[in-house]
Amino acid sequence: MADDVFKALADPTRRRILDELAERSGQPLFEICARLTTKRGLGLSRQGISQHLAVLEAAGLVRTRREGRYKFHDLNTEPLERMVTRWLRPDAPENTP
Repeated sequence: MADDVFKALADPTRRRILDELAERSGQPLFEICARLTTKRGLGLSRQGISQHLAVLEAAGLVRTRREGRYKFHDLNTEPLERMVTRWLRPDAPENTP
């Protein structure tokens, strides 16, 4: 799982998507695209953003939920919290063999 997180974080576009979701979680795809274009000057297609979101979701960094016709994307910090705990608190119960 950690390898998936590192792979997902390696791409600057995916980090920008996570920045957007950190500012405002629960966005549908069209809103993420609009905000990335207007606020960050990123000109990717909806399909391109959707593919990046799929990588982030596979890594567990983004959760999706459906409401009616819309699919909302929420930031999930749990994988990052586990990694930070692993290195900053090596004596934590979840890190002991």
